[in-house]
Amino acid sequence: MQETMTDTLLSQLRNVATGLARLRGINETAPLAGDGFRLQFDEWDWEIGVGVYGLYRHAEATGDAGLIAALAEWYDWQIGRGLPPRQVNSSAPMLALACLIDHVDRPDWEALVADWADWLVDGLARTEDGGFQHVVKERANEGELWDDTLFMTCLFLARAGKRLNRPEWVEEAVYQFLVHARFLADPKTGLWYHGWTFEGRHNFAGAFWARGNSWVTIAIPELIGMVPDLPPATRRHLCAVLRAQVDRLAALQGAGGFFHTLLDDPASPIEASATAGIAYGVSRAIELGLLGARYRQMADRAQAAVLTCIEPDGIVSHVSDGTPMGHTLEFYRQIPDIPAPYGQALTMLMLVDAIAREGWPGRSGNGRNLL
Repeated sequence: MQETMTDTLLSQLRNVATGLARLRGINETAPLAGDGFRLQFDEWDWEIGVGVYGLYRHAEATGDAGLIAALAEWYDWQIGRGLPPRQVNSSAPMLALACLIDHVDRPDWEALVADWADWLVDGLARTEDGGFQHVVKERANEGELWDDTLFMTCLFLARAGKRLNRPEWVEEAVYQFLVHARFLADPKTGLWYHGWTFEGRHNFAGAFWARGNSWVTIAIPELIGMVPDLPPATRRHLCAVLRAQVDRLAALQGAGGFFHTLLDDPASPIEASATAGIAYGVSRAIELGLLGARYRQMADRAQAAVLTCIEPDGIVSHVSDGTPMGHTLEFYRQIPDIPAPYGQALTMLMLVDAIAREGWPGRSGNGRNLL
């Protein structure tokens, strides 16, 4: 029997999810842990936060009770042994948890979601104009806005606000999108700078960093999907910001479908996680009616490029290491590639969306494990 495109994509999705299960730490792989699917990643921070969101979306789309159980097991382990101090990046795993509480009866986890969202609004350091300061475990980054923040904190805050009927949290999340767009979106190109500092009032190296842009390409459609009742003017503004970015991205896409670490520097390395994120974000925006169908070819070319990066063991290659703020463009060119959970997750998001467009062959709501 001839394999269909859906069969091929499902096989790739299973493989990439298994690759995530092989990761014990950043740039550290290990044998699979026992029978069935089990997450081994030791740290609670942004890298695995993106990873578990991608895995949750896989489980949700396929109805895979086994993956939901694996996620719950990982959260139970992490929360039970004590979570690290709260900051922007340690907020990232809260997004999947705010989704997971729809599937498990854990009032204590729901209380944690509520408490963490309250802390983001009332306890996280702010910049001028009330922006979320990009505080991370290594440093406070005083007066700095980073494009990463929208994915790492604001999607969680919006999801928690809708889930727990706290409209003020949703309003704060939306405001953060607006204030970050003001200082990070370049009005000339539509691309986003990696960061902004109020202390020097500049955009550091002026880097149009690919993965940072992909966070935005994903986050705007995700926000609008989570908050369909956005005020019309806000929705129009965010759509215009997204469209300006994607127009420029389309012009910068390489002949092979990839995007480069520095979007406007074709001599910089190709970057698969950014390419997957852009493919997913553009496709999601088309489905929501935020972008026209003419962008489909761009997303499809990016998807085809990323599929060539999935190794036999499920690890996605050409994924650059976590990237702090660079003060020179050369800094971004020198970031090495590593196996990383966010590379797995962004590829999973892309694949789940692609399979949905092809048509799922059936769901596993009966608990059948697709892995």
